[in-house]
Amino acid sequence: MLKIMHRIIEMTGKYKWRIRSSYITAFLKGVMMKIPLVLCFLCISRFMRGKMDTTGCIVFGVIALASVLLEAVFEHISNVLQSATGYMVFADMRLRLGDHLRKLPMGYFTEGNIGKVSSVLATDMIFIEENCMGVMSELVTFIISQALMTGMMFVMDIRLGLLSLLIVSVFILIGNLMLKTTLKHSVIKQEDCESLTEEVLDFAEGIGIIKSYNMLGERSGKLRDEFEKSCRESIDFEVAYGPWARALYLTFGIGTALMLALCAFLFKTGRISDEYMVGMALFLFDMFVSIKSYYGQMARLTVTDASLNRIEEVFNAEELKDDGQQKFDTAGSGSGTAEIVYDNVSFAYTDKEVLKNVSFEVKQGEMTALVGPSGGGKSTIASLLARFWDIKNGRILIKGKNIKEVPLGSLMDQISMVFQRIYLFQDTVYNNIAIGRPDATRAEVENAAKKARCYDFIMQLPNGFDTVIGEGGASLSGGEQQRISIARCILKDAPIVVLDEATASVDADNERAIQEAISELCRDKTLLVIAHRLKTIKDADQILVVSDGKITERGDHSSLMEQNGMYAHMVSLQAS
Repeated sequence: MLKIMHRIIEMTGKYKWRIRSSYITAFLKGVMMKIPLVLCFLCISRFMRGKMDTTGCIVFGVIALASVLLEAVFEHISNVLQSATGYMVFADMRLRLGDHLRKLPMGYFTEGNIGKVSSVLATDMIFIEENCMGVMSELVTFIISQALMTGMMFVMDIRLGLLSLLIVSVFILIGNLMLKTTLKHSVIKQEDCESLTEEVLDFAEGIGIIKSYNMLGERSGKLRDEFEKSCRESIDFEVAYGPWARALYLTFGIGTALMLALCAFLFKTGRISDEYMVGMALFLFDMFVSIKSYYGQMARLTVTDASLNRIEEVFNAEELKDDGQQKFDTAGSGSGTAEIVYDNVSFAYTDKEVLKNVSFEVKQGEMTALVGPSGGGKSTIASLLARFWDIKNGRILIKGKNIKEVPLGSLMDQISMVFQRIYLFQDTVYNNIAIGRPDATRAEVENAAKKARCYDFIMQLPNGFDTVIGEGGASLSGGEQQRISIARCILKDAPIVVLDEATASVDADNERAIQEAISELCRDKTLLVIAHRLKTIKDADQILVVSDGKITERGDHSSLMEQNGMYAHMVSLQAS
């Protein structure tokens, strides 16, 4: 228990002084809690000896009232110190997590970790913030109170003190055995929570596909199984915890009875006075309340321990290194010179090699198209340019600089990316476009929208640019979402554009507007295009055929058609 408490305190970082300060108020609160009992004992003792007078009653009353008031004050200070600290700690932690997540390679989010991240944010942090931070000083209060009660027994009689110490030792033994059991089940319980979150997210994101293939029964069954599994584990947790909790209550009852029996025996044999017997009656039922309450927090703290493990696991995920100091030449490399260079680039997702010694150049102001069969490595080549992952071997250069040796922020300033899968945030249209350059003026945002051919339909929305669109752009058509995403890139005005052919999956009505928007975006830019419809890249300066992680053909449209290889075969297939 103390190790878990120490771990929670260490997690608070720069705020740990507040938690430690609350220990002082917790100690004082613990003392104030016991003063009324001591006063009662002293008061009764004086009455029994016939020494109580009016002045004594007033003094005892004032001290009792003061102790109660001070206990309330110390409890308030303790709550302010620790509960407020919990909210501050996790506010900072959520910000740090956001900063950490943006520095992770994209592979982290494609390896089944979305459920883990969601559980950390929606379950683990909230649980610790609301359930644990507020009890830290209480646990210290329980320890202090129990120490005071045990010490008081030694003052009354050494035999009472020894029996009290023995019963406390039994509590500690049972508590430690309970700790081992609940820690084991807490880890399983949190893993089930993560699995359930993953399944819920998967079900919600895929609801359209599930309905269209009439798989509601099957997929609902899987979701139901996860809920039932989570329910079973929660019940198993309580079943495992229950016997130990009952053992604590039995120890409390039996210990109290033994203390009473020993006290009665000592009183009968004349070894303690009638005053001490009355005092024992006062203290008896408060004797082991503190340690029972202390171990009553066991389940909460073991779940906290498992939650901390998962939080640390997410924070320990390795970030992309961002210690580069090189700077790009703002003047550019000059027309006709190599703006992008892939030099013997190899890359693997975990153990699966995807690219093998890929080398090519893209000259400034020219267009290079990547074509080839699905899974050949086209999208991977484009993603590596923005350091969504780091390469295994080789180098990628932009304007002569190795992209690993420049800050990530500077790298992303050089690149605009437009993919088929668009994501718009649940925010105003204006803010969704302004993401491209947050310091842009409203006139610049509106001008970018005009160039992207989306100004007219935006002005037809209920509040124009201030209309809030649904999460993921759900309230707009696919073509409208695509044009807003292109407006972002136009506003950003980066010298390099990576384009996953944006018209491949839109209707004919939107295709012309999107093509015009892309023409505005690509004017005077260096283009790296992932091509799906080959007729759109006939005028490309360079076409690379990517298959099985290698560049198998390269050249312009005419030369590749003369080679009569894979490219010519693909053109023939699309034409037919």
